[in-house]
Amino acid sequence: MKRFAVLSAGLLLLTSVVSAAVAAGERRVGVPGRGSRGPGAEQTVEGSAGGIRWTMPASWQVGPPQPMRAATYTIPAAAGSEAGSCGVFYFGKNQGGTVDDNLTRWVGQFEGATAPTKAERTIAGLKVHTISVSGTYLAPSGPSMQSQGKKPGWTLSGAIVEAPEGLVFFKAVGPTPTMQKAQADIEALLKSIVKAGATKA
Repeated sequence: MKRFAVLSAGLLLLTSVVSAAVAAGERRVGVPGRGSRGPGAEQTVEGSAGGIRWTMPASWQVGPPQPMRAATYTIPAAAGSEAGSCGVFYFGKNQGGTVDDNLTRWVGQFEGATAPTKAERTIAGLKVHTISVSGTYLAPSGPSMQSQGKKPGWTLSGAIVEAPEGLVFFKAVGPTPTMQKAQADIEALLKSIVKAGATKA
């Protein structure tokens, strides 16, 4: 009876953890152990918001939950640099401002910014707006988006997806060497985007 009670408690705890991950829009597929990189080990983490799904790059890590974010990821640091981060935001249908408003706001979060590089593309039938800008990042945070300290030599690589249920924002920021190293992963993340319910190729 005691052994049965312990087993039942363990199953209850596992169910709670899985439920929390699903509620946060995060789905883990084939995870033998978080952070495992041994032979045959695979970690696939999928996120979802606004009627789309995407896959986190394998070298990234899931960060702690943060207010107003559908997901937070840690980007590995380049040699001699520090880690970056990627926040995914979804505020609801017809919420969060226009595409142009947000691109302008992101550029405004830098002092001495380079001329931003902007582009538009289509991924899985969805229009995606991308931007890259570098300079001294003001690291805005909190409800009033006050600067948390200036960070010289940082880069923002952002994307805004016109998803079926509203705009979904991908904002990756970090030291320029780290962001340069992460470009292939960021591209893979964007290419992984599909409409919710669609089958990935």
